[in-house]
Amino acid sequence: MAGKLYGIGVGPGDPELLTLKAYRILQEVDVVCVPKSAAERESLALHVITGALNRRWEVVELSFPMSREKRILEEHWAAAAEKVAALVQEGKKVAFVTIGDPMFYSTYGYLLNYLRRLYPHIPVETVPGVTAMSACAAVLQTPLAEGDENLAIMPAAYHLDRLEKIMEDFDNIVVMKVNRNFEGVIGLLRQKKLLGQAALVSRCGYPDQFVCRDLATLAGDNLDLHYMSTLILRKRWEK
Repeated sequence: MAGKLYGIGVGPGDPELLTLKAYRILQEVDVVCVPKSAAERESLALHVITGALNRRWEVVELSFPMSREKRILEEHWAAAAEKVAALVQEGKKVAFVTIGDPMFYSTYGYLLNYLRRLYPHIPVETVPGVTAMSACAAVLQTPLAEGDENLAIMPAAYHLDRLEKIMEDFDNIVVMKVNRNFEGVIGLLRQKKLLGQAALVSRCGYPDQFVCRDLATLAGDNLDLHYMSTLILRKRWEK
């Protein structure tokens, strides 16, 4: 079989953060598959690679709804796997592009699980990408961890009680997709007297990138934050 699937992380948004390996493979593939939710007007991953490469591909959109219902999610994961498998079995080189790293909070992992189970003969190569948290730390010019510090990473959409426990047990925390529960997170930080030790980066690497180092100025504003919003908390942070 000449076909092959490449799972490619394209970084957080800045086309210049695309890796050399990802760039080379994207020059060679026949088809680019992009994950898309109903809420997205455009594929962020596709925006990145079209900003980095001067070429066109056959583009296939794969639907991944923002739902917590396992049945609905599994139906879409299976449908996406069938589409990708069909393309590869036609002999095409297929890239599944995803924001950040494909093995870090990515829909690619679900797709990969289905392909391994249903189409184990299909060749797959995964290409890592720069994570959003690494890019955000670079923008803020603060390390994610130093020396004996420990680090926790979690999405903010659910389980504020879990985040409260993590705040007690860890030195540094990366809170992903903080837009879904921003007021709750701000409230916890204020309660723990840690509001001054946190900063926010939204749409890191895009022209409309937003950075806030004083979260007290945002509290109560009911900001319409993009879902690509990351909060970094460092208890020993000296801004």
